Amino acid sequence: MVDMLLKRVAQSGAVLLFMSLLAFAGIHLIGDPIYILVNPNATADEIAAASRHLGLDLPVYQQYWHFAWNALHGDLGTSFVFNRPVLALVAERIPATLELAFCALLLAIGIGIPLGLIAGLRPNGGLHKVIMAGSVLGITMPSFWMGLLFILLFSVQLGWLPSGGRGPTVDILGLDLSITTWNGVRHLLLPALTLALFKIALVIRLTEAGTREVSSQEFIKFARAKGVSGARLMFRHIAPNVMIPIITVLGLEFGHLIAFSLVTESIFAWPGMGKLIIDSILHLDRPVVVAYLMLTLLIIISINLCVDFLYLLIDPRLRSKLN
Repeated sequence: MVDMLLKRVAQSGAVLLFMSLLAFAGIHLIGDPIYILVNPNATADEIAAASRHLGLDLPVYQQYWHFAWNALHGDLGTSFVFNRPVLALVAERIPATLELAFCALLLAIGIGIPLGLIAGLRPNGGLHKVIMAGSVLGITMPSFWMGLLFILLFSVQLGWLPSGGRGPTVDILGLDLSITTWNGVRHLLLPALTLALFKIALVIRLTEAGTREVSSQEFIKFARAKGVSGARLMFRHIAPNVMIPIITVLGLEFGHLIAFSLVTESIFAWPGMGKLIIDSILHLDRPVVVAYLMLTLLIIISINLCVDFLYLLIDPRLRSKLN
């Protein structure tokens, strides 16, 4: 098991190195930010001085070398626009994004798994058709469109929930969280539900397919023949076997929730990393964009490592194969 985890860590390091090269090259292809950052009436000498000050006059490979060397020492650079360390900027936004992603994931688990189990246990019932039709709707409808519909219905027409922003936050173990207050929950509901819709539909379909497959296995028939039924059959025999692939998928999807929360944060003016990266791309703030991509990739890689470890703990077949 240790060898497998060390191998995964080595692979993750190689992926980080490759993606840093790709991100650095990609952001340099977009254009030179110096003409956005300086005054439109600046002279050529002033532009050259600003370019030297920001290190933009160096060849790309030298800029990458400086970035990589500083990154190894925990410094991801200074924002061109905010003139502040990038890590400090991102650290201010991470709690908001993580809070939104966690709530979306909890909604996906809390709604998707029960509905998937119900649909899987009643494959020919009317409830199955309703649930699966809802899952198709959740997968096919664009999240930005659903977000706008939610704002129109719950904020504009009914006036129940705020249409944007983040509620008051409370410092919990060094993290500013808004979910601890009712006003914060009201601000969180619509963006979390918008972000979770696709994941809810995905979990429903995975759980439904897994439940139908597991329910037809011989050991389930044998358990039923022994008189096991109801909640004991579900939670002791069916659910553990259905959860293994779902845990893997949810782990990967949590990384996607963080990485692709850009649209939802923009629609609801949620002050997370997604809004920061959109503003930084518009201003060609290269250090922030590269740092965001690298940190997001690091989070996804870390989640994948945790999922691999969890998978080993859950599935005895994989442990025996490694041994």
